[in-house]
Amino acid sequence: MSIPNPLNKHASNPICIQPATTTSELQPFVDSLNSCPKTGLHNPIRNIDRYLMLGDVSRKAGEFLKSEEGEEYFARAIMQCMPKSHQQALGEVRVTANFLLNFSSDQVRFLARGFSVPGDHDGQESRGYRFPYGPVMIISPFNFPLEIPVLQLMGALFMGNKVCLKPAEKVGFVMELFLRLLHDCGLPKSDVDLLNSVGPVAGELLQRADVRVTQFTGSSTVGELLSEQTRGKVKIEDAGFDWKILGPDVGDTEYVAWQSDQDAYACTGQKCSAQSMLFAHDNWIESGVLDDIERIARDRKLEDLTVGPVLTHTTEDFLEHVEKVSSIPGAKVLFGGKELSDHNIPECYGAVEPTAVYVPLEEILKEGNFDVVCKEIFGPFQVVTSYGSSEISSVLECCERMSHHLTAAVVSNDPSFQQAVLGSTVNGTTYVGRRARTTGAPQNHWFGPAGDPRGAGIGSIEAIQMVWSCHREIIHDNKVQEGWTRPKCT
Repeated sequence: MSIPNPLNKHASNPICIQPATTTSELQPFVDSLNSCPKTGLHNPIRNIDRYLMLGDVSRKAGEFLKSEEGEEYFARAIMQCMPKSHQQALGEVRVTANFLLNFSSDQVRFLARGFSVPGDHDGQESRGYRFPYGPVMIISPFNFPLEIPVLQLMGALFMGNKVCLKPAEKVGFVMELFLRLLHDCGLPKSDVDLLNSVGPVAGELLQRADVRVTQFTGSSTVGELLSEQTRGKVKIEDAGFDWKILGPDVGDTEYVAWQSDQDAYACTGQKCSAQSMLFAHDNWIESGVLDDIERIARDRKLEDLTVGPVLTHTTEDFLEHVEKVSSIPGAKVLFGGKELSDHNIPECYGAVEPTAVYVPLEEILKEGNFDVVCKEIFGPFQVVTSYGSSEISSVLECCERMSHHLTAAVVSNDPSFQQAVLGSTVNGTTYVGRRARTTGAPQNHWFGPAGDPRGAGIGSIEAIQMVWSCHREIIHDNKVQEGWTRPKCT
């Protein structure tokens, strides 16, 4: 499988050549997964030394990523296959390093902390344990080649699972590099299998191996397919048409405009938490915030990768969507909506300017328009609308009708406004206050969707426990009371 250079269609060599595993070559993966019992590679009762071993592996890997050499090495690897600015790539490495160090040493076994409850009589006690699933699979996306797969992979290993990791084809070599680092840090090579293949091959593996849970990060279409293939044994972090509401209290316009640009266009808009829709109160419109966002967005350049190739849409697809949205009555392109000039990005990818399209709020809510406006475009694109104080119910109706609830931002310091919005929305990761954003580093807080029982979290103790372990209750009942006599049958 040749992976083309995403920045140079004239390049004579691909960025890498990696295996293209076929269905006829899956048996070793099937056998490997099936060799792991349902009780996992370790659990709170068996092989508990592995908790300490993995804590040490995590510490060593985190220290390498914190080093100047390690940080730059992986940042450059990320930029090679998923072009983003050097600062954005460094940010991905630093988040990953912090996560690894967060779960060093004893912190891994603390993840398996349980509880006990007194029983009905002397000698009886119930104990709750966090048990692994055993053989599991991770299907990770292209946009964060290191951060997302590492955080989910390590969480799965910490809890005692054996993992088959299937990274996105375009960026798979980054995780091969990281797995080699883990092996050098002491991870047994049998703990993780790396599957380089296209999606349908991974789907075949799920049918042939006894995979107890599959964690998927990516498009909602694939997420729904996996739900059917696995009969619901999935944890999903899928599409996010993420919104930001600028409340009636205006302030710090330059900062808010900068953050809006970062949320919508950093990494060329290819974040599941990217700002997809901006609801700006009329007060903000009058402050000129949209002009400020446009001014900042126009500073983005291909030369420094502050804008780059769109890896899941062609230029034609992107511009066709811009045309559909901007043709709605009252809509208009605020800025962008054009192909990048003087580029060598391959035709199979997109090359487009950061784009914003204004659509009147009343038009968004119309039945024939809503699905078009709220279609997620994984690229540098956002819909902008405005509202007055009497129209907040219409804004909240939009938020209610959206189908996926990943991230959101409420930019307001007004407690009453905050309460009104937060009490009527469900996005799983919601930032609130003047500095509110939609994108953020998940090593210091829970990150994931809400409102879906299949929703997967990432980054925190609670996320790891929820996604990668299940509850097991063991009731100890050891003492028959002196003088016990057999009661009458009931």
